[in-house]
Formats: sequence, C-alpha cells, structure tokens
Amino acid sequence: MKEIAEQHISEPGLVVLDITAADEDTLRMAVAQLEERWATSGQAPVRRVPGRPGVTSRVYADIRRTGAQGE
Repeated sequence: MKEIAEQHISEPGLVVLDITAADEDTLRMAVAQLEERWATSGQAPVRRVPGRPGVTSRVYADIRRTGAQGE
C-alpha cells in the first residue's frame, strides 16, 4: 500500500483505516457500515498479499462529519 501522506491526517478527526477481512463480501460490509457513520473515501481497491490470509483495503475517513445515515 502507498505511504500515508501528511494531508490524510493533517488535523484532528482525520483517520486512515487499513481493514483486513476474511473475504471481499465481509470487507464491503465493513466499509458500508463505516460510510453510514462517517464521511469516508469509500472502498479502495482490494488487495491480497501472498502468504497472508484474507483481503485488505484502505479507507480514509473524517470522523467529525456524519455519513450517509446522518444526512
């Protein structure tokens, strides 16, 4: 994965989440739940790392702003 740039965490309330799940469906459900709570970047491409179980994706979120359910 790319390095986390300072802009992604330049102020309080901005977070970067690397999520690992057993499969892509579980990963999508986890990201969907985060999107309901916070303003997020949505799911990035799913990655599989050889020799490691599961799949991983990165999400950028602003936890100061509400997501889809809060609008």
